Amino acid sequence: MGISIGLVGLGSFGSCFAPLFKNHPFVSRIGLCDREPSRLATFAHDPFYQDKLHPRDCYESLDAICEADFDALVIITQPWLHAPQCIQAMERGKDVYSAVPIMSIPHDAEILDWCDKLVTTVRRTGQRYMLGETTYYRPQAMYCRRQARAGAFGAFVYAEGEYMHDVDHDCNLRRVNSGRTASTSGKEWLPIRDRYMRAGVYGGPMHYPTHSVSGPVCVMRAHAVKVNAYGYRNQESDPFFTDVAFSNEMALFAMSNGATVRILEMRETPGIVGQDPETFRVFGTRGAFSENRWFQIKRPDAPITDMANLPTPTTTPLTSAEMFDPLPPEVEMAFKRILHPDADGVAGPGLDFSPQGHGGSHPYLVHEFVSAVAQRRQPAINVWEAVRYMAMGVAAHQSALKHGETVSVPDWGDAPPA
Repeated sequence: MGISIGLVGLGSFGSCFAPLFKNHPFVSRIGLCDREPSRLATFAHDPFYQDKLHPRDCYESLDAICEADFDALVIITQPWLHAPQCIQAMERGKDVYSAVPIMSIPHDAEILDWCDKLVTTVRRTGQRYMLGETTYYRPQAMYCRRQARAGAFGAFVYAEGEYMHDVDHDCNLRRVNSGRTASTSGKEWLPIRDRYMRAGVYGGPMHYPTHSVSGPVCVMRAHAVKVNAYGYRNQESDPFFTDVAFSNEMALFAMSNGATVRILEMRETPGIVGQDPETFRVFGTRGAFSENRWFQIKRPDAPITDMANLPTPTTTPLTSAEMFDPLPPEVEMAFKRILHPDADGVAGPGLDFSPQGHGGSHPYLVHEFVSAVAQRRQPAINVWEAVRYMAMGVAAHQSALKHGETVSVPDWGDAPPA
């Protein structure tokens, strides 16, 4: 018997995930929920969904779908709604998948309070929470976690993460913001945003830190302890930045394992630091990863007497195919059929499968959540992992507002043993 999942939010981002959740072999039934009736109708009338969707399982409110008998809800709604909606769903007995970030509001203390409420709710209800952070399942992160488990990095020394997303990048943030605020939920957000501004509370790009911090954190399995950060304020009166304190923020973290991590969250610069705008690098005493290359040196365990035989570093270029973890064959086949809807099922094994979405992360995020619900276990990006990402950004923003003062990073501990 498969599990049942309700998909809440069918906008541009939610629509990318809907086919994957529907086609996963562990899912036997889906529901749909959106406040925009026309959007809901588009999905409800699509023949692709008919084998797992009953007409009664279409809803126009979160309240209604929370009262239905779904095992889990996938919440890909407006970012300022994520935490309260996830808590509402867990209170009604649902496991939840949340789009990033945990919560998008400009008030640091309120964000941390929502983090605390999420952890408390998970502990009290026993429901599962997973944050849909894409960097966690980029091929680079998968490869580095494998190397870390094998001890190939040695001791971790330093790491970097950055999200270089200029406002006028290909995925134009002006257009994204315009689309969000045009929706029913978006119109409700505008007066809330204005109240924060009248109170002198302004956010910044570190309030969306997950793409930059999750790589180093998930590879090193360490959390941030303290931070010093600085911000750059827009100086050209660009109207896009009127509701934030900084357009760019830069932070240096001391980590629980003794390493140092540098994080950049940039929205007002067209350049990038490395090969990709959303990436990370990790450096250890024996191995390092940077720009899709693995660096390694085999250091001796005893004093070297022959100076003609000193250890030398090696460099190994890597492809995405080499870095990806494999998906279970039946899951890969189900996802292949989304990419090749007209192909004969018999020819399925020969069909090409290239993971899509944010570096190929989308299929892996879906599989991790669905399998965690089906197996009744904590997902990899559980609530304890998720709040560590969010707390790093909040503490960095607090430090930047204080012109680089050292700020401690709150922590809620590790996930309990299975």
